[in-house]
Amino acid sequence: MSKWNSTEWKALCSGEACPICLSGKPFGIVAELSATYLTSSPDSPMRGYCCLVLKRHAVELYELGADEACALMRDLQRVAATLQEITGAVKLNYEIHGNTLPHLHVHLFPRYKGDPFEDCAINPRLIRESPYRAGEFESFRRTLQARLSED
Repeated sequence: MSKWNSTEWKALCSGEACPICLSGKPFGIVAELSATYLTSSPDSPMRGYCCLVLKRHAVELYELGADEACALMRDLQRVAATLQEITGAVKLNYEIHGNTLPHLHVHLFPRYKGDPFEDCAINPRLIRESPYRAGEFESFRRTLQARLSED
């Protein structure tokens, strides 16, 4: 039976069983922005990977009012520009799925020449170890927080 046809899926979509809503905030918060929380983790699939998580429960973009959608996009633009500056990535990839966790969130994947997925789509399941060396993630996190607080 598909998870999407289950009572569990309906409870996740409504927010009733959403782990983000139940805990009050997502894990790994780097910064609180206007409409979102910015998260990251040392166990990310790529150096500089971040995820913007909407503060309130919504599943689809069309559920946002115009002001909230604009606030989400402003947060996304702000984080993307900061990530580009910090990482020097060749390209930033943006992904919105929600088919596993239906709480609106946007993945940001900095792409680099020679990264494990150069010339193809990122498959985080293939990453077995942290992309960061000792102390590197905390340095990235502090730099990201400092740059975002400057605005």
